[in-house]
Amino acid sequence: MLETGIESKKSNLSEMGIKDAKVHWNLTPSELTKISVEKGMVQETSTGAITVNTGEFTGRSPKDRFIVKDDITKDAVWWGNINIPFEPSKFDALYEKVTDYLSGKEIYARDSYVCADPKYRTNIRVVTEFPWSNMFCYNMFLRPTESEIENFDPEWTVVCAPSFMAVPDRDGTRQHNFAILNFGRKIALVGGTGYTGEMKKGIFSALNFILPHQKDTLAMHCSANVGKEGDTAIFFGLSGTGKTTLSADPNRRLIGDDEHGWTSENTVFNFEGGCYAKVIDLTEEKEPDIWKAIKPGALLENITFKGDSNEPDYESGEITENTRVSYPIYHIDNIQEPSVGENPKNIFFLTCDASGVLPPISKLTPGQAMFHFISGYTAKVAGTEAGITEPVSAFSACFGAPFMPLHPTKYAEMLGEKMQAAGVNVWLINTGWSGGAYGTGSRMKLKYTRAMITAALEGDLDKINFTTHEVFGLAMPNECPNVPTELLSPKNTWADKAAYDMEANKLAVKFNENFVKFEEYANDEILAGRPTPK
Repeated sequence: MLETGIESKKSNLSEMGIKDAKVHWNLTPSELTKISVEKGMVQETSTGAITVNTGEFTGRSPKDRFIVKDDITKDAVWWGNINIPFEPSKFDALYEKVTDYLSGKEIYARDSYVCADPKYRTNIRVVTEFPWSNMFCYNMFLRPTESEIENFDPEWTVVCAPSFMAVPDRDGTRQHNFAILNFGRKIALVGGTGYTGEMKKGIFSALNFILPHQKDTLAMHCSANVGKEGDTAIFFGLSGTGKTTLSADPNRRLIGDDEHGWTSENTVFNFEGGCYAKVIDLTEEKEPDIWKAIKPGALLENITFKGDSNEPDYESGEITENTRVSYPIYHIDNIQEPSVGENPKNIFFLTCDASGVLPPISKLTPGQAMFHFISGYTAKVAGTEAGITEPVSAFSACFGAPFMPLHPTKYAEMLGEKMQAAGVNVWLINTGWSGGAYGTGSRMKLKYTRAMITAALEGDLDKINFTTHEVFGLAMPNECPNVPTELLSPKNTWADKAAYDMEANKLAVKFNENFVKFEEYANDEILAGRPTPK
């Protein structure tokens, strides 16, 4: 085994089954950039960042995500088409094939950790086939100091081999790509796909099991920031709803953009050490923090260039609508250090409503808050998953069902208890369509959404009168600073009011049909939060 870089005293990869490899340990972003460029795997851009084409997969493949069914998981995991069981013996055989595949190759290893709160810190060792995959993990996971690396002892391991192709009939997978969690062996195994998000979401899914099930801490698919008065805001939402964009606020310090824990001590901590932002239609004017973060050390994915230049063309979705950039959180100027906040005061549920029915901002009762959290309504935006080319309405429990190994009511119960104890305000924000459904109306302008959220955070809506939505029962403010009044009631934006009523009733029925499977777990207050179709 030929090894370079800074390595731990406990860095024996042969114990993992990898033999005779040339291993680069804990390389810096500049070193990984240099290797990636020299090997022709990436291109340098005018920003100083590098860009990679991830190949066949430009988004997650939910149908190829598995959890090993063993004594730890068999009675705790919510099995189904989200959490798909995998046989332990099949995993062991596949893992051995992947490590045999990596043996003898030039590979890249990294020691990192997740969970910014020291009480919950979990050490992660990452082994990747490609240098740019390793750079992604430098950006996205938390970074130990050199002195911490010296005695680094990993609890979990991520192994990523994009060029290894499984044989479904032999290996037990659905097709040649796979992302498998094994809680018994504490391994996240990824193969057959270059999409880097599979590594990040694998560890997120692991924490979504460990923290609520074993450590009395709510795991959340959300972003978070903190104001000048120390008040924390939490933003729930699936990919494409605006979590990253809306939490990057020049007037508030960013805790993190995607994955957090809410502890029994009423603190909120970031799982990660970086951001993974969508860059489709990115402009400096709309998203200055993200724009400035795309510099040396950042890794762009699946973008194209303007003409013959090396200037990124963020308007282009030629490869995918799910163009991305990963960067370490310190690329953002205004961050909370460490990435921990206290005193949660406002929660925002972000939904991208493709039907154009929901108000752009509404205040929820406790019952409505729990109903909408369990429902997790949004539209899957083009490119975030394989096969999605335009918005598709969907319900994703807890605004993150693809990453939740436990039953959704476990997370909902924990959130309800924490909301009540902290006395938070809960808001539903529609970042989707207004004036009609997708194809007829238009997407809500970012500047108006920002203005509404700012008004809620600063208490400007506390003095405003509200109107109740006749179908969804949501409290809609009659006015909001820096937002045209006519936008606040969605029906007002539709030329055909009868068409709006029809669409609102249709969506309400979808909500209630989706909630049937949760009714037996819901109390009267939650049931009262359901819409009432006319």
